[in-house]
Amino acid sequence: MSRDFQLPGRSPVISCEGMAATSHPLATLAAVDVLRAGGTAADAAIAAVATLCVVEPAMTGIGGDCYCLVSQPGKPVWGYNGSGRAGAKASYEALRARGMTEIGDSIHAVTVPGALDAWEAVLKGYGRFGLDRALQPAIKYAEGGFPVAARVAWDWGRYVGKLKAVPGAAKHYLFNGAAPKEGDVIRFPALATTLKTIAAKGARAFYEGEIAEDMAATVAAHGSFLTVEDFARHRGDAVTPISANYRGLDLLEIPPNGQGLTALVMLNILENFDLKALDPLGPERFHLVLEAARLGFAVRDTHIADAAHMRTPVADLLDKGFAKELASLIDMKKRAKLPPAPTPGSNTVYLTVVDKDRMAVSFINSLYSHFGLGICTEKTGIMLTNRGSCFTLEPDHPNTFGPGKRPLHTIIPALAMRNGRCDMSFGVMGAHYQPMGHVHIVLNMLDYGMDVQQAIDAPRFFFEGEKTVVENGTPDLTIEGLKARGHDVVMATSPWGGAQTIKIDWDRGVLIGGSEPRKDGCALGY
Repeated sequence: MSRDFQLPGRSPVISCEGMAATSHPLATLAAVDVLRAGGTAADAAIAAVATLCVVEPAMTGIGGDCYCLVSQPGKPVWGYNGSGRAGAKASYEALRARGMTEIGDSIHAVTVPGALDAWEAVLKGYGRFGLDRALQPAIKYAEGGFPVAARVAWDWGRYVGKLKAVPGAAKHYLFNGAAPKEGDVIRFPALATTLKTIAAKGARAFYEGEIAEDMAATVAAHGSFLTVEDFARHRGDAVTPISANYRGLDLLEIPPNGQGLTALVMLNILENFDLKALDPLGPERFHLVLEAARLGFAVRDTHIADAAHMRTPVADLLDKGFAKELASLIDMKKRAKLPPAPTPGSNTVYLTVVDKDRMAVSFINSLYSHFGLGICTEKTGIMLTNRGSCFTLEPDHPNTFGPGKRPLHTIIPALAMRNGRCDMSFGVMGAHYQPMGHVHIVLNMLDYGMDVQQAIDAPRFFFEGEKTVVENGTPDLTIEGLKARGHDVVMATSPWGGAQTIKIDWDRGVLIGGSEPRKDGCALGY
């Protein structure tokens, strides 16, 4: 599945009252229905994400994690870390003794799912409805059925082998041993029952009682350290966002264990260069941003971990002087060798909703890999995350696997603020690509004057190991220019993730939304 995104794309969506942008039309419609019924952006966001957990099961699920940012006019931005932890009995030493050098796709990649606790926290803090009402669209689709979208069918079909390998996954996510095709109407009866229980009893019914016991028993059968007590113990955390100012725009991110800091480091580096003087699709721009990304990700891989285990203060990593030092390492004429551990002083769904009161919710929910680890509970139909694969088994690293720890997380929602007001709520999908995607959209809009849809549609580029990967639509002259600077360029086999954006035009009183044509993205306003 590939498309040429240099061709004209869809137009931005413009509305006055409210808007939702998600990766699937059914989820966007669920959100808009909630807004029209008097719900807030928070209510609409939870209705949308719960729907996505049904209609895009390869990308997200109630067995995953989430992060959220909420902005209200005149109030501080609120953040929530809805990521789960390794079990209290998790042991780095035990895994190393078995000869393991990485978590990989072992059972230890499963962490306690953090999403449901976070959904309830968002509703309690900023909603008018509870989980009983917010989950109704998801229950409707899980119980009554939904038609499979084109991109969803394509993703699903690639992972039949993964799903066949585990009885629970094959039982609930394959149909006569096969993935559904585009347009097939499918149902998830076990998941529907689980959602009904949560709607009636609240999020604690997910973490305590029969549902938690089913999850704990499922992973225990594969040798996990997780116990039913780990599920009961889980609570997410309200957090203060971190930020960096780029040419008058404040980009807000969730603090570590999320990788949002990586995007901020990149913008701090790029602030030292005149991006506007460079062709937005030219080799100089691509090369410069790629080099900044390689530096930013080196910072990430060295420092980001569970906040309680970080050894270098976030403020030091966001210091403008540190960024200037990193910027000095960039050679505009060639791909540079990176420092091994730069230190100062020496698959996922994203959605955003804005309501008539201009509450903006930036929300991301993920199983990490397609269908998570591929392990699904047989009774309750819950696909479990493999987020723990982001732990390292390197000794003496802040992100080393350990008891009660959160792993480095790739999912990152974002808000852009100007003069204390929300200018834009946005995010992208695509695992490790996400910080690059945040920077891509900010540069496209701020430095190059693109609208929200043009910023999303523009061809993307990233690095994967020593390869420089570019999407279809990248000019041939740019590819040759990158090769001349030492980049080993290959074409992306499929587009990276997706993106949704809502910009608030305060002067005209309108909302302007963009969504991802690389997937089934849909923005709707009213």
